[in-house]
Amino acid sequence: MEQGVKRTQRDYSLAFKLSVVEQVEKGELTYKGAQLRYGIQGRSTVLVWLRKHGLQDWADPSGRAQSDSTMPKRESKPLTPEQRIKELETQLREAQEKAALFEAVLDVMRKDHGVVVKKPSGVVAQRLVKKLSVERACRYMGISRQAYYKRRQSENCRRSEAETVTTLVRHVRLRQPKLGTRKLHHVLRPALVERGIKLGRDRLFDVLRAARLLVVPHRAYHKTTNSHHRFRRHPNLLKIGPGQVVPSAPEQVWVADITYLPTAGPFVYLSLVTDAFSRKVVGYHVHDSLQTEQVSQALKMALRTRRTRHPLIHHSDRGIQYCAAYYQDIHRRHGLRCSMTHGYDCYQNALAERINGILKGEFLLQRPADLGQAIKMVEQSVRIYNHERPHTALKYKTPDAVHRAL
Repeated sequence: MEQGVKRTQRDYSLAFKLSVVEQVEKGELTYKGAQLRYGIQGRSTVLVWLRKHGLQDWADPSGRAQSDSTMPKRESKPLTPEQRIKELETQLREAQEKAALFEAVLDVMRKDHGVVVKKPSGVVAQRLVKKLSVERACRYMGISRQAYYKRRQSENCRRSEAETVTTLVRHVRLRQPKLGTRKLHHVLRPALVERGIKLGRDRLFDVLRAARLLVVPHRAYHKTTNSHHRFRRHPNLLKIGPGQVVPSAPEQVWVADITYLPTAGPFVYLSLVTDAFSRKVVGYHVHDSLQTEQVSQALKMALRTRRTRHPLIHHSDRGIQYCAAYYQDIHRRHGLRCSMTHGYDCYQNALAERINGILKGEFLLQRPADLGQAIKMVEQSVRIYNHERPHTALKYKTPDAVHRAL
């Protein structure tokens, strides 16, 4: 048709209009392509023909929705076979593009971000996709049905094992509420072997993390040492150097320290004496003041249970209680050599500080009401620590077992 001549609807024959409509509805041309191919003037001329003569219900190309109250509803016309085929081909192409997109996303997550996405067998097991059979799902995922059922069986077995493990962990945590995962792995090993459960340390971390049973450390600080006094200070015999004393058996070196215990009322204090080789608490005493007579009760308890008469070193910080004449007189009567830190340096009495932290951070979690209740809690906690809690430095043996072995 001639260009540059303005045309109206009358300039196009009905046969021409029907031919254009047929080509568009068959998918041979788009309505814009038909306008360009045949030089049809007007931006919506072909759409007008499609609405008037076509079999398909064409929506408003401007995208502006018409109100139901202002525009009467039109009955949708059935699609021709050619239109239906074209629609299905479009849907198939879009579904394939969507699947390819998600596969590319998974590859990027795995390669660039290190996120491993397992085969979605759980989606099939939970019937999240309606009318999706296992056979078709396995074909889509690129696995066999045997692999799918084997994976489900493995997941069910691991879930059952995890429930058993968490039950055992909760049982142990009744007496040792803050026992760490590595020590739990050692403690639970006989029970796991008895039940035929193979569980490594790293998987135990995963199981406890999923069950929210990992231990969160809590640290607090309260000063109990007064190193500014007139009493004599003794040298550090455990200091690293040529003259360092390293214990090779129990009852060669004892370390002592004082820590506080919060109660519902005033603070109470805990004095501890620990064997440096076996890590066993050999003496303890709970008291309501920092008087030297009270602090010395822990040392007296340790001396009553002493089994040998080998030379013994007593190491502590430079607190006034340990330097006082009353405490030093006990050393002289029992032939103990005195060793002290240089000033107020907790790292030079690290073992005693560590034992304090274990007792307070793993056992003494609840605040006692008074001194009597604190004494009972400390007695139970020390017994569990000495006889039940494995120690990493002792190759997961208990302090009491190492103390009695040598």
